[in-house]
Amino acid sequence: MATSPFIIVAIDGGAASGKSSSSRTLSERFNLLHVDTGSFYRALTAELLRLGVSAPDLTSVKSALAGLQFGTRVTGRSAEMEINGRVVPDAEIRSRDVTSWVATFAAIPDVRVALLDYQRSQAETARKHSFRGLVMEGRDIGSKIFPDADLRFFLFADPNERARRREQQGLQDQVAKRDTLDSQRLTESLRGATVIDSTFLTLEQVVEQMAGAIAGKFGNASSVTKS
Repeated sequence: MATSPFIIVAIDGGAASGKSSSSRTLSERFNLLHVDTGSFYRALTAELLRLGVSAPDLTSVKSALAGLQFGTRVTGRSAEMEINGRVVPDAEIRSRDVTSWVATFAAIPDVRVALLDYQRSQAETARKHSFRGLVMEGRDIGSKIFPDADLRFFLFADPNERARRREQQGLQDQVAKRDTLDSQRLTESLRGATVIDSTFLTLEQVVEQMAGAIAGKFGNASSVTKS
């Protein structure tokens, strides 16, 4: 009897393009470990702010990073980041201060390097916990973290629609500002990815476009596990 393959699904895209909702749904449907790398950057930002680190002070950032150890706690089908043994509470990583600073910290090369291997290690975490694969969402997933991912998707939507979605979520992210920060990486992120415009699509429609491809990787549509 053939062994079911372990697959890695990379989902990239702009702020409020539907990455998180789609990833969580696919995780449940196919029993994949869901990894939200944005929450990793938020957790790290929260910890750096707690330590009094200022983003412009790169020496201070590098020094603080050297004293941090990263681990993973799996809750349900989601990977939560531990920093020095502590999972940063969701209320803390979604705070106004973290929201204001996360894009700035995330743009620092030392921060991205510090999280690179940790993000890649989530595949092994998924295997150890007997998941059928990994669905990872965030920036640079298909281009830098898992360039050899079995499936790569890139979601985008009209900026006004994404800003509206952010407001509905009660978040204060500046979509236009984040798009500007993202602009330098788009060419590499789009290369080889399946692009989905979610502006006028429901979550179910977006998910179905990706689910068909995932089911195909498992051999047939009957491999879908709905919960």
